[in-house]
Amino acid sequence: MPARYARLLPLATAALLSACAPLNIWYKPGVPVATAEDRLLSCRVDAAQSVPVNRQVRRTPSSLVPRRFCDKNGNCTVFYERIGGEVVVFDANERLRRQVVDRCMRNEGYTPVSLPNCPEGIRQAAPAGRTTVLPRLAENSCVIRNRDGSWQIVTPAG
Repeated sequence: MPARYARLLPLATAALLSACAPLNIWYKPGVPVATAEDRLLSCRVDAAQSVPVNRQVRRTPSSLVPRRFCDKNGNCTVFYERIGGEVVVFDANERLRRQVVDRCMRNEGYTPVSLPNCPEGIRQAAPAGRTTVLPRLAENSCVIRNRDGSWQIVTPAG
């Protein structure tokens, strides 16, 4: 596989997996999607300003594991292989920043919801479109994802 395609494989895999995953959004009925997205961005900016990145470096635990290598004549040698000990860089404040965003959105009247993907029959029966205003949801509400990254919330009759 050429190197340029190897670099695209993780992106294509992530795109396919996200298309199968439920749609997780902040929801408030009757609000334009653009307004909800703007509010989420504002909450994220506020959280980034109030809870700065706290980059930490850790090393995973390591151990030596004995390995035995024998040649075709039966002469064996034992050597030790180090397992673990990788350096991990992470943001110790990431969870707190996410909590600040969650609080901000809840204070604005939004609720987190997770909508499943619509079954193929509903997807084919629904007219093409995109949700621009968050509708009232029902137990059977689902989402159709469009190729351009937009989505359409559908509540089948019945």
